Formats: sequence, structure tokens, C-alpha cells
Amino acid sequence: MLAPKEYESKNESGNILNIDMYDAKSKDYFSPMESLLAALASCASVDLVEMIKKRRKDLFDLQVETIGNRREEHPRAYESIHMIFTATSNNLKEDEFMKLVELAAGKYCSISGTLNVKATYEIVIKNV
Repeated sequence: MLAPKEYESKNESGNILNIDMYDAKSKDYFSPMESLLAALASCASVDLVEMIKKRRKDLFDLQVETIGNRREEHPRAYESIHMIFTATSNNLKEDEFMKLVELAAGKYCSISGTLNVKATYEIVIKNV
């Protein structure tokens, strides 16, 4: 039995996403709003990785940090989201990476297209 601040969402394949509404020090899972940021980051990442591979660039690691700025009044929707994409590569150039991030996160990502929020992007390339 779930505790009063714990929830689960099950998809048609039977996979479970656990959610809780505890404060930060007691938290085991994402909150619904944290899940939304994670969905946005993963959605953009899927397309971004494919685009980088198609350009025959080496990608050893990709990390995305999402920072959401929420309204003070209810509903406490995100007013803006800033995404920091960090790629580890030995041959990916900054201008190319930024262009691909803007396409992946801003144009092709279904989550981004669903949200009515201003998103900004920042890139970091770690050379190997």
C-alpha cells in the first residue's frame, strides 16, 4: 500500500513511474513537476543523440540539466525553463552542437511542443 504522499503511474506495458510529494530531505522519487523537466530533457536528448550520430561525431556522454522557474501563484506552472546540455566529445564543434540542441529541444521534441513555456539553452563541450 502506498503512503499518502506517494503515487505511481503505470503505462500500458506495465512499467511503473514512482512519484512522491515529500520535502527534499525525505524524497525518494521525482515530483510531478520534476518528472516534467526530466521528460523534456530525455525527449530532447533522444533526438539530439541521433542527430549527432548522423553527423558522424563522437559522443561519449551527454548530460542535461534543466532549471525551471515557476510562477508564484496557482497554477504554479513553469514560466521559463533553462537547459544546459553537456556533451563529451572529441570532434563536436560548439556552433554545430548549439544548432543541433536548438533543433532537438526546440523543434523536434514533442514535450517541448506541448509546453507553453519559454525555453533557453546553454551548451558545454568536454573534450576527451
